[in-house]
Amino acid sequence: MKKTERLYKKEMVQKGENDMDQKMGQQSIQFERAPHIISAASVVGKKEGEGPLGKKFDLVCEDAMFGEDSWEKAESTLQKEALQTALGKAKLLPSEIRYLFGGDLLGQLIATSFGVMDTNIPLFGLYGACSTCGESLALGAMAVSAGYADHVAAVTSSHFASAEKQFRFPLEYGNQRPLAATWTVTGSGAFVLAAKGGHARITGVTPGKVVDYGVKDSMNMGACMAPAACDTIYQNLMDFNRQPEDYDRIITGDLGYVGQRILMDLLKEKGFDVSSVHMDCGIEIFDQETQDTHAGGSGCGCSAVTLASMILPKVEKGSWKRILFVPTGALLSTVSFNEGQSVPGIAHGVVIEHC
Repeated sequence: MKKTERLYKKEMVQKGENDMDQKMGQQSIQFERAPHIISAASVVGKKEGEGPLGKKFDLVCEDAMFGEDSWEKAESTLQKEALQTALGKAKLLPSEIRYLFGGDLLGQLIATSFGVMDTNIPLFGLYGACSTCGESLALGAMAVSAGYADHVAAVTSSHFASAEKQFRFPLEYGNQRPLAATWTVTGSGAFVLAAKGGHARITGVTPGKVVDYGVKDSMNMGACMAPAACDTIYQNLMDFNRQPEDYDRIITGDLGYVGQRILMDLLKEKGFDVSSVHMDCGIEIFDQETQDTHAGGSGCGCSAVTLASMILPKVEKGSWKRILFVPTGALLSTVSFNEGQSVPGIAHGVVIEHC
């Protein structure tokens, strides 16, 4: 190879590396080729269908068992229905999806593994507790933006009964719930991402860190997760050099009424007031007064079905030009809780814009 050719190739490689530098600030990414969300689907249970967003969901099932003989199988069916609906809206076959990013709240992600098994799509099983929707969208967006896939799917789910059984008490026990407790959403949200083709695109992400303020009350998830939400929102604003008003909405996953107040206080200490643009999926999905859900909704499905049914349509229509979607998760297990450990939180930020 001639010297001039070697120099030219070296210059092109360096130029390419500079052009592809998409790192923003301390921990964020701004996609040079922002992937589009080309379809979304939401499937929920009866209680969610009776709430304020009831008419916006794709499917409301009256049977909490979803035709199955266990709560865990019911959640798998829930997730399968959501994924099939999203693929149908995108007019794609499972064979056209390169990778699937999915997760749930159950041990070893059994709702996801059994729910999507028959699709034969390569699976990345994810656990971020109730932040899993944000984690799956972030990783899926990275895969599409980098050119590793033409189409990917992201799916998450939760079920009130299966979550109560694993993390708190079996329903038959009939335990009393404190006012700070949230109600796990029975629902699944699924999304299909592609290089182009939609009216909403993921322009950036701020992956979250594990944040632990030492809270040990498993019945007060809002207090456990609020510090992590604060950390991610603050870092997103710093990394992208933005103010809260640069977003039409900053939307957390399931802090509920208790966690929302804590988040406001924590961000004010850092110099940001998000009260005019903040929204929480856990507050939106249920009517606190008529549905007796105490502090609001929670679970992987909470942020996922709210994004699919209410938030994305507003972005697609252009009512909201740019939002920061921040699903929140409490990283506890029955083992860590029973051994007396605290409940750390995590939150992943996803910037979604109209296009």
